[in-house]
Amino acid sequence: MAREDFRFFHQLRVRWSEVDMQAIVFNGNYLNYFDVAFTEYWRATALPDVIAQGEAGLEMFARKASVEYHAPARFDDVLEIGVRCAEIGRSSMRFILEIYQSDQLLVSGEMMYVYADSRVRKSVPVPDAWRQRLMAMEKESSAC
Repeated sequence: MAREDFRFFHQLRVRWSEVDMQAIVFNGNYLNYFDVAFTEYWRATALPDVIAQGEAGLEMFARKASVEYHAPARFDDVLEIGVRCAEIGRSSMRFILEIYQSDQLLVSGEMMYVYADSRVRKSVPVPDAWRQRLMAMEKESSAC
């Protein structure tokens, strides 16, 4: 995707504990960065958070995560993590994420969630109100 296709970014600074012996961010930390940015994206939607979802017994479960590495981040880099809703199915939601340092794309990936009844662990339809809010978040773009 082009950087301009993202309407939401979360900024994060690389901490010393996140780099490895090669002096670059350890690969597994990028999934953590995705998760942090996704949490902030979700907070910006004003949809029910994980606590409210848990209390309702209807929650989003991670189904798939992928990461593609293009260039490394290093200690003290300020990263900008773009999050975008790419698709909403009957019970699933797919999000595209990209990590930039200035204008350089470092990492791209995808996270897929399934909305489910947590008591029986069966998928249920994504609520229409959620669809509408996510589409509004993406400003009626081609995403979602």
